[in-house]
Amino acid sequence: MTEQILILDFGSQFTQLIARRVRELNVYCEIHPYNNLPPITPAIKGIILSGSPCSVRDADAPTVHLAAFRHKLPVLGVCYGAQLLAQTSGGEVKPSSIREYGRARINHIETGNRLMQGLDLNSQVWMSHGDTITSLPTDFDVIASTETVRVAAFQAQGEETYGIQFHPEVTHTTQGKQLLKNFVVDICGCSQDWTAESFVDTTVATLKEQLGNDNVVLGLSGGVDSSVAAMLIHRAIGANLYCVFVDNGLLRKDEFEGVLESYKTMGLNVKGVDAKDQFYHALAGLSDPEAKRKAIGKTFIDVFDQEAHRIENVAWLGQGTIYPDVIESVSVKGPSATIKSHHNVGGLPDFMKLKVVEPLNTLFKDEVRLVGRTLGLPNHILGRHPFPGPGLAIRILGDVTPEKVAILQQVDALFIDGLRREGLYDQVWQAGAMLLPVQSVGVMGDERTYERVVALRAVTSVDGMTADWAHLPYTFLADISNEIINKVKGVNRVVYDISSKPPATIEWE
Repeated sequence: MTEQILILDFGSQFTQLIARRVRELNVYCEIHPYNNLPPITPAIKGIILSGSPCSVRDADAPTVHLAAFRHKLPVLGVCYGAQLLAQTSGGEVKPSSIREYGRARINHIETGNRLMQGLDLNSQVWMSHGDTITSLPTDFDVIASTETVRVAAFQAQGEETYGIQFHPEVTHTTQGKQLLKNFVVDICGCSQDWTAESFVDTTVATLKEQLGNDNVVLGLSGGVDSSVAAMLIHRAIGANLYCVFVDNGLLRKDEFEGVLESYKTMGLNVKGVDAKDQFYHALAGLSDPEAKRKAIGKTFIDVFDQEAHRIENVAWLGQGTIYPDVIESVSVKGPSATIKSHHNVGGLPDFMKLKVVEPLNTLFKDEVRLVGRTLGLPNHILGRHPFPGPGLAIRILGDVTPEKVAILQQVDALFIDGLRREGLYDQVWQAGAMLLPVQSVGVMGDERTYERVVALRAVTSVDGMTADWAHLPYTFLADISNEIINKVKGVNRVVYDISSKPPATIEWE
């Protein structure tokens, strides 16, 4: 039984960051929508209530049945979560006279309080709220204040229920990790034994029991997630795992051959399948991003169904689904609020008759890499940039044709090779090129051209949930632009994307 902290999500953009900080303490945690409270099992050691873009004063404000866990488990309310605890216990929350957003300093602290242990007077915290707790319930005590926020933190008397108006999960709160450690380790009593090694041991044992002597078919992509998933399943069931690497015609230049070669040293049973024509046929005439994703997802299922029928006694489909895929596909406000569909999240059609096994669906990307390192995967796979499941189809804005894919493959290869050559590849989380559905006027020699525009995209990130554009050297961008225009026929203009996530996404589609 793995100890865990339960995080109830009320829609805050920082909820996943809370989970990241808790896991950095080697404590397992899960995020669940506030309106889908899971059973409170003995494994749950404490509960964190997230922030929210909503106001607790709204008639339809999101809420949760606090009696299900309050007085039974330690509770920490963050921002909206703190206001919800205060208001539902008889306190009062009103609009702030001035919106409190940004850096503040603690000018009063109850140093003897368990939540406040190790926090310094005048330490910096990050505020982000339009409402303020103007009065606490009579049995609540203030345990920290700032110059403008009297109730910056509180505790309910006689119970391990706390609220903080600031965000401990962001780096701007300089001692936020200490506060979370106080709650998770000292107050909730978590033992900090959730490591990559323990995850491997537990997961392999679970897979052995779950899969037994069944055969599993798994789609490899050459990337980190599917490779680590394959190695975990392989360690559990050995030769009963059949890996399939599909050439969907949307891979990077020479990637199909290169990936197959890289797997030869890993002991995996891998079969390469050329399915380019099936995917191009499915994508013909489609321009809408969601339509393209769904067409690719359906074709993948068709291909795997064909391959699965060639293997006897296949009962499972293995997938490299990771936690951000799951989080982004389960919205607090329901499926309609999902940003984009994930081709590897969700059920399979009835005709496929396969159960799904997803050994990584509780891990963030950087945690997957740690597990991969524990499993002994080579650095050229662990250090590979994330690449979208739908491949270049969602980097070609508009309809997809083999000719457009060929152009983008050349551009992408020059960009990625340039990053490696200049020692910039490992400084970037993800990089790629987008083929835009516009043409521009140019001059080559004495001739006028009217050709395609490509956008280069490179971002820095920890787990892909948020990202900033990579500040690549101007001289590098100038050289790459020149090289692309000179070597790729049909391209006469290169632009660089300087958008961050949020508000943009990493991919353009």
